[in-house]
Parts: sequence; C-alpha cells; structure tokens
Amino acid sequence: MTFKQDLHLSRKPLAGFVAIGAAWATYFAQMPVVKAQVGATDAQYGMALLLAAFGAVAAMWLAPLCRRLAGGFAVSLGIVVVAIGMLAAGTSNTLVLLTGAMLLASTGSGVVDVLINARVSEIEETSRRPLMNLNHALYSFAYAAGALCTGALRQAGVGPEASFTLLLIVLLILAWAARDVAPADEPSGQIGVAPVSRPLVLLTGGIVLIGFLTEAATEGWSALHLERTLGGGPGEGALGPATLGLTMGLGRLGGHILTARMRDTTLMMGAALFSACGVALAALAPTVLLGLTGFALAGLGISVVAPLAMALIGRAVPPAQRLFAISRVSVIGYGAFFFGPPLMGLVAEGFGLRSAFLLISGLLCVTAIVLIPALARRISV
Repeated sequence: MTFKQDLHLSRKPLAGFVAIGAAWATYFAQMPVVKAQVGATDAQYGMALLLAAFGAVAAMWLAPLCRRLAGGFAVSLGIVVVAIGMLAAGTSNTLVLLTGAMLLASTGSGVVDVLINARVSEIEETSRRPLMNLNHALYSFAYAAGALCTGALRQAGVGPEASFTLLLIVLLILAWAARDVAPADEPSGQIGVAPVSRPLVLLTGGIVLIGFLTEAATEGWSALHLERTLGGGPGEGALGPATLGLTMGLGRLGGHILTARMRDTTLMMGAALFSACGVALAALAPTVLLGLTGFALAGLGISVVAPLAMALIGRAVPPAQRLFAISRVSVIGYGAFFFGPPLMGLVAEGFGLRSAFLLISGLLCVTAIVLIPALARRISV
C-alpha cells in the first residue's frame, strides 16, 4: 500500500488534527504578547496554564460520554469550543480572563484529541496499516504552518486580536469538515469482558506524559527562551514552535516508514534519547541559531514517542475497550499540561529557562532507559 493510499485512509480524522495543531501553534507563537498583555510573571503564567489544563484532563476522561451524547458531531463541537476559547484568550487583558479562556480551549481540545486518536486506531485495525505517526505528522505540519503565519503577522505588527479572529474563521471551516469523524460507539455488551490492564495503561500513559511534556515545554517556552535568554526578535521567537512543528512532522513521516522496518519500542527508545540531546543543546545554546538547532533535533526525536505509544495501547486492548483505554492514557499523558507549565514556570523563575530545559532532557533519558523497556517487556512488540 502506498503513502497516498495511507493518506486516503486517514482523511476522516484530518480536520481534527489540523484544527488543534493550528490552534495551539497560533496561541504559543503569540505567547510572549499574551503573557505581557495580562502582566503575568513566569510563575503566575505557569499556574494559569495549570488551571486551564484541568479542562483538557476532565474532557479526556469524559470523551466517551461526549461521543455518546453528540454522536458524529462530537469532534465538530469540540473544535468550535477551541475556536471560542482561543479568541477569548487573544482578547484577554487580565490573568483571570486568560485562565478562563484557556480552560475553555483546553476542554474542547481534550475531547477532539481523544476522539480522533481513537478513530485512527479503529482505521489501523480495519486496514492493518500503521497510521498513527502519519496522522500526527499532519498535526505537526499544521502546527508549523500556524506558527509561521502567526510569526509573520507579529513581525508585520498585527496584534493578537486579528490573529485569533483569523484563527476562528479557519477553525469554524475545519469544524464543518469534521462532521462524522468520531469513532464508533463501544459495543456495550462487550465492555467488561476483557478489562483493560491498569499497569499497561499507567505505563503507556507515563511514556505519553513525558512525550507531551517535552512537546509542551518546547511549544510553550521556546519562543520566550529564544527572545529573552538568547536575545532574539519576535520573528525569531516564533521560529521556536514553528521549528518544532516542522521537524516533528518530518520525524513522524520518517517514523511512518520506519515502523515497517523495526520494532516500535526500539524506535521509541532511540527517539527519546535523540530528543534528550536536542533539548540539552537548546538549553545550553549561546546563540539563537544553536537554540533553534536544538529544538529541531528535539522535535525530530520526540515526534514518534507519543503516537507510537497510542498505537500500541490501541492494538494491545480489545476493540470494545479501545476508546476507554485511549481516553485514560490521554488523561495521564495530558498531565504534562497539568503540571508541566507550573514546573517550567517555577524552575525558570528560580534557576532560569536553561535549567528548566535541562530537567526535561533528564526526564527523556529516564523514559528511554526505564519506561520504554518496561513497556516492551509487557507487550512484547
């Protein structure tokens, strides 16, 4: 089967991946402006995102219920909620308003994330093709495009209100395209026949958590690191999240090819170590160019870790338990967005952003050396 055929198989969830990629890229590329607009310190901003991440965690926990209530429109409604939250964030002038807007956007994003990943897992089962990396690559390319466009608008002097208004229009179009993308309902008669292994969910969730923590740290703090620590301009700052999105897209395309040639867990271990080196380089870089190089390497490495972990849990559980298992793994993984912002903010305020990124590099090493080998022993793939 060709790459074009794989892309055709993935066409259904595409709008959801593109929507959340473009939305969060726009926000994080505007992060220095939004943060200054509400007058927040690093620690205050980190705590605001901590509260906002609660919405994503709660939404992921309830995603199966959202699917049953909204049917095929669940993903579309989630995208609309993201659009409203993002527009509110761009016009916020106090930390309280920003926190509420981010809570709304995170809630919608959580629902969309779980449902589109479950849908891809369904397609993988019926087509017998590894498609998770390919779909996450589309997310990454949308993220890169969103960050680059936002950076260009910032460089041209366009304010956040106009940027988020344009984003609203794009997301509403994608919401219309995302009709009937949600996965099928779980067969109620089969639930409980083969309960999901709690240790398997916890272990997989821990790996996804570190992967998302690396992504979140780079997405949310790379622009600030490049501008404040390394003295870059607004356009150079926006290149941080844009570089991450682009290299993660390329890495996931490469991972889509490599999964046919090597064990998933072997690829995950090598990728996590490679990403650790990239994050360390970005942390210690003396110049913007070396900082961007580090973030590029980090993106290439971390790109395949979370998608492969999601694919593994989708294959390891019975079909009747797939949506439940993916929602629970997503809840654990999105803990990165729950404690990651305050962790980065507190470490940055106390020791600087260099130390914060070095901490992320160390956690990646632990993931490669301890967590991924443990998962490999449990599922033997």
